[in-house]
Amino acid sequence: MHMIIAGRKPVLEALKAGTQIERIVVLENVHGAIIEEIHNRARGNNIEISETDQQGFRRIAGDAAAQGVVAVMAGKRFAELTHVLNIPVKHKEMGFILILDGIEDPHNLGALVRTAECAGVHGVVLPKHHAAAVTSSVVKASAGATEHIAIVQVTNIVRTLEKLKEEGYWIIGLDASGTKEYTAVEYSTAVAIVVGNEGKGIRRLVKEHCDHLVRIPLQGRIASLNASVAGALVMYEVVRQRHPQ
Repeated sequence: MHMIIAGRKPVLEALKAGTQIERIVVLENVHGAIIEEIHNRARGNNIEISETDQQGFRRIAGDAAAQGVVAVMAGKRFAELTHVLNIPVKHKEMGFILILDGIEDPHNLGALVRTAECAGVHGVVLPKHHAAAVTSSVVKASAGATEHIAIVQVTNIVRTLEKLKEEGYWIIGLDASGTKEYTAVEYSTAVAIVVGNEGKGIRRLVKEHCDHLVRIPLQGRIASLNASVAGALVMYEVVRQRHPQ
């Protein structure tokens, strides 16, 4: 089954990232600077690009908010954990990994990947089961960030945490019952940030493998933050500590 990337910016970002795109379809009479750049990049990379009428476009794009352009591609190619571990070594940086333990909402997943890419995270780890897949909705919600950051899909999050510990990573889990506030932990060493399911949070076994459980202080009546917002706060605390002004 083919996957589509819908929308002008996500398609352009996929082209810039060298994503394996089979073809691009543009709705007839749709123009603009980004559409022109998509045409130029597609031709420069020998990617087929064609125009079609409203009926033909809808058959490909479905109900996606496509802004008149879709890219048809094979399924997402996932990276290996060893590749992600080598990225900070290559750049002489402290490792920074985001682990998503059961994020189910595609928009949350896309938003977290987008924030991770912006924050300089070296890779995102996802479980193969019981979580949102990297679909066109996720690509769009990430504003194309899925094409610029290494994403690893694993069958067992706990084993992945054990491997990261062997490599010197500290595991920081975001949990409402955390003993420390998220700003009270030092993130200057190699760290993996764990964000759990929107409703259930981090699973028990995963929680037991965390070195620290941190919480975000809440002042209002709502019991928790959106998962993508909570994850963003912790990721940017890592950035703040590592790159003080």
